[in-house]
Amino acid sequence: MYFSGKMIHSLAILFLLIPFAVLADSKPHIIFILADDLGWNDVGFHGSGQILTPNIDALAYTGLMLHNYYVTPICTPSRSALMTGKYPIHTGMQHSVLKAAEPRGLPLNEKLLPQYLKELGYRTHIVGKWHLGHYKKEYTPLYRGFDSHLGFWTGHHDYFDHTAVEEEQWGFDMRRGLDPAWDLHGKYSTRIFGTEAVKIIKNHTTSQPLFLYIAHAATHSANPYNPLPAPIETLSKNIACDTVSHRCNFAAMAQEMDTTVGQVIKALYDKNMLNNSIIVFSTDNGGPAAGFNLNHASNWPLRGVKNTLFEGGIRGTGILWSPLLTRTGRVTKQLMHISDWLPTLLAAANNTVTNLNIDGINLWNSLKDDRESPRKSILHNIDDIYGNSAITIGNFKLLKGSTYNGTYDGYYGPDGRKIRYNEELIINDMTGNYLKNIGMNLSAKGILSLREKATLKQCPDKNNNLPRCNPIKKPCLVNISEDYCEQNDLSTMYPEVLKELTEELEKYRASALPPGNLPLDKKADPNLWDHTWTNFGDYNRTSNKNTHILTY
Repeated sequence: MYFSGKMIHSLAILFLLIPFAVLADSKPHIIFILADDLGWNDVGFHGSGQILTPNIDALAYTGLMLHNYYVTPICTPSRSALMTGKYPIHTGMQHSVLKAAEPRGLPLNEKLLPQYLKELGYRTHIVGKWHLGHYKKEYTPLYRGFDSHLGFWTGHHDYFDHTAVEEEQWGFDMRRGLDPAWDLHGKYSTRIFGTEAVKIIKNHTTSQPLFLYIAHAATHSANPYNPLPAPIETLSKNIACDTVSHRCNFAAMAQEMDTTVGQVIKALYDKNMLNNSIIVFSTDNGGPAAGFNLNHASNWPLRGVKNTLFEGGIRGTGILWSPLLTRTGRVTKQLMHISDWLPTLLAAANNTVTNLNIDGINLWNSLKDDRESPRKSILHNIDDIYGNSAITIGNFKLLKGSTYNGTYDGYYGPDGRKIRYNEELIINDMTGNYLKNIGMNLSAKGILSLREKATLKQCPDKNNNLPRCNPIKKPCLVNISEDYCEQNDLSTMYPEVLKELTEELEKYRASALPPGNLPLDKKADPNLWDHTWTNFGDYNRTSNKNTHILTY
């Protein structure tokens, strides 16, 4: 076949343009890293110098620090909101956590984020904690849209022996797909999950987009006999060891998780995937401080802890990082809820589906281009078993009732502000170096400026002309933009605002499903299943404690 000079020139131009056209239309890889029980004050970029998180901080300073980002107060509800894009009251997951022996899970009629992404051509993997049901195999990750899972099904486990103690029952909980991963006994969970995440990235076929959900055990407490386990070598180099021993262990657990973040960034860079990736880092709820849950997180200066509706329980540490963002390296003030990730990430993946019938709102363009958020309000939760609820509309937040009769409604440190922050470590550690290689340079001056903007200052003195916010005694109204410490009750000063928020809260209450919690099932006893927590609802066994788990 003969080609003229003009035809050859035209074909050359066409072939040169093809890679750019493909790149422009290609779907981004999505890496979602979920920390467990990480408090607002447990990362360096929020102002504390106590815990070394150089890899997480480097992502923050070159991405978006989500300053007004909210999660739910405890594990299972947050994970259900993330996966469905719905408030937990609309899936029956609003009360407490899913217990290992409960015969239920996230309802099977709910379509989950990985299922949406598979329809868009993604390979989908989960590493780490599930905690959305294992009663029957249909509730487990491989049946809810994920191609693979290495991790655990319950709410916590020991980081070395991988057993979970619940309601005086003890069983092994580490799975590779549906099979117990006995070979991982003795290996530290956080390192296992980091290694597996890197392996998935290395083996990924880059012509297909990747969704990798890394749900860490860290920094959730483990079993009562060793609640905050960490490798000795990490403990020995920890800054927090100069203060409180429990806090030292917590800090080492956080640092181990931070190291895996660096490993993931390196793997993405080595695979030439980093330039077309979206990385989210989020906590699932506020930190359990001052010994709550045998843990020692810090939400300073915010009020409350995990499983309360004060800011310390629901204002989440969050980062969105991607070269696809129009302008990076900023503190965003857009209002955001964990349920928004589903529609936001689908939009980023060029999804055109509308009318999803969810509570989450697509914030992709708002965050990417720094536009005003379409979200104007957040239902934080309604839990009629605990007798508490909270909602934010605009600058005002309404709180009614509290958990634990107010025992954990105070303020808990440490603040960590007296420990010098090492900005040079951020620049020169693993993530800082790889970001530099793709043109995202960090400077000490820029880091300190952004950190100042992302830091919540010490609570101002309370206004003694106003009553103290005490939602146990009566509904409390606070201006959350001015009083993030939730000290002053404005309900008598702004009765019309109180009425508006109360009416909106009651509208949500009318739409709520009843909590799906069920009595524990004796058939779940790990002693019946070779000392493992398993999908006990798939079998009929009730008594023989010496038999092995059945196969499929």
